Amino acid sequence: MTTLLHLDSALFPEGSASREISAAFVQAWREQHPDGKVVYRDLAAEPLPHLTAEAAAAGAEHPLRGELAAELAAADAVLIGAPMYNFSIPSTLKAWLDHVIIMGHNAGPESPVAGTPITVVASRGGSYAAGTPRADAEFVQNYLATLLTSMFAADVDFIVPELTLAHSNPAMAELIPLADSSRAKAFTDASEKAKALAARLAA
Repeated sequence: MTTLLHLDSALFPEGSASREISAAFVQAWREQHPDGKVVYRDLAAEPLPHLTAEAAAAGAEHPLRGELAAELAAADAVLIGAPMYNFSIPSTLKAWLDHVIIMGHNAGPESPVAGTPITVVASRGGSYAAGTPRADAEFVQNYLATLLTSMFAADVDFIVPELTLAHSNPAMAELIPLADSSRAKAFTDASEKAKALAARLAA
């Protein structure tokens, strides 16, 4: 039986692109692999405390850090909902990363997480794709790709629904067709990637 660790970090339970698309990923995963296990953490509804000096010094011996590290190590795949807030990831997701990355325990070239597939749903209200005016302000994909590969040697993949504010921001009205196209592609990517990954891990 394979295990998917699913993390959501969007503030609002309704109307969140990252939540909706990650939910579609989980649904496709379950359809492909009904005997699989899904471990879920809603980091917005139940936020973790910030890392303290005491917890940092204790490492994996700290109860919470040890629990989170064990949860990650037990996962065959990880799904992270990571909306862009103020050009970066939500602070709740950063808190999880600060707790779960433990040097000398699970971080480094011999990481027990090495090779684990991590899919990130990186939603954003605008577009920060290469060639766009705000490309140099893309600090979600760049940050998470660098962090997760350098610390865990994980196999990181992204699903990126863009322009999610187009329907609610009148100044972005002309971008609605592009937003709808990006959203549709994200749902398709979520379904296809989840099914392919579940099949690969179940083989």
